[in-house]
Amino acid sequence: MPTSPEPTNPTTNSNALLAEVDEDAWSDLYSSISCPFPSPAHNGKPGKIVINHYGDEVLKVYEVS
Repeated sequence: MPTSPEPTNPTTNSNALLAEVDEDAWSDLYSSISCPFPSPAHNGKPGKIVINHYGDEVLKVYEVS
């Protein structure tokens, strides 16, 4: 029976991707509150795409005054 490979240590694995994470920026993104953004210049109607747990995409366009 084949065995699974041994897990590797990312600190010693030369193929591992290394990244520095800004904890403050991550905490802003990892929430249910949208980050503020400027109003779109071309028509003033921002859109929001939501993907549910079934994989369905829904686009909602908002009128902004």
